[in-house]
Amino acid sequence: MKFLAFVAEEIGGKIETRIVEKNADFLPKGDLLISVKYSSLNYKDALSATGHKGVTKRYPHIPGIDAGGIVVKSNSKLFSEGDEVIVTGFELGADVFGGFSEYVSVPSEWVLKLPNGLSLKEAMVYGTAGFTAALSLFRIEKNSLSKKEDEFLVTGATGGVGSMSIAILRQAGYKNITAATGKIDKENFLKQIGANNVINREALISDSVKPLMHEKWGSVIDVVGGNILEQAIKATKTGGAIAICGLISNNSLNLSVYPLILRGVSLLGIDSAHCNMEIRKEVWNRLANDWKVKNLDVMYNEISLNELNDKIKDILNGKVVGRILINIGDN
Repeated sequence: MKFLAFVAEEIGGKIETRIVEKNADFLPKGDLLISVKYSSLNYKDALSATGHKGVTKRYPHIPGIDAGGIVVKSNSKLFSEGDEVIVTGFELGADVFGGFSEYVSVPSEWVLKLPNGLSLKEAMVYGTAGFTAALSLFRIEKNSLSKKEDEFLVTGATGGVGSMSIAILRQAGYKNITAATGKIDKENFLKQIGANNVINREALISDSVKPLMHEKWGSVIDVVGGNILEQAIKATKTGGAIAICGLISNNSLNLSVYPLILRGVSLLGIDSAHCNMEIRKEVWNRLANDWKVKNLDVMYNEISLNELNDKIKDILNGKVVGRILINIGDN
């Protein structure tokens, strides 16, 4: 068996990427061999493709933390040939060859049967970004006293997780969604997918050292970190929750415990890569049913592997809005 893959290789001390034809023995041993139909581009993929050793330690490597496809060979009792499946997270695309390839070979423990109500294409429009957004809301609803009428803040709003959070919140019945972004020119896009209010992220930055601010946010999904996250926590209402799922701005958090012990605010760390399978199934079923976004078609651009290098540059330079879907068969 021969197949095409987008391979990152270390050549002369630099990482170079190209589409290469490989044989089956290039893939790792796994319970399942999957013919990949779609993948998606995430910021983590761009880091892997450019040699970030904190993401991928060994090269040559095939990035791609998302894969949706059809099982063509199974050594697992849980899956049969012909099953439509999705793989997101775990070590896919990080230290194990990922979804930017016509085939992946993975452990069955990483794989989820495609939920009824989703196509493979729709599942990969969501991908890790959509799953992370949905997991954030899932955790918030279990840990927050905020109401759907309260103002809900989403930071990093034009990115994959941010835009998916807005769309899923709207579908889930949240009525007052504020999108914070550095791309204020994308206000129309953000309102189209569900935001009521769009603010410049600079409005959230403050040099105030007060431990508490005026109560404003019912709950928050934050992908930015740093000062913006600090100010959002200080301004979250009593009983609210903040799902922390990114560090686009900063990985530090300089904060007193007052919001936590005087207002009962919950900080929820979101690890979508290693989320246990039972919760993973429950969240994906929500995405396939009551949280299924009605206007997914406005939330992504579809490309082929041949166009991937340009989009990797764009996502690293903050130029991508929404999601990038990769049609693996369209090369």
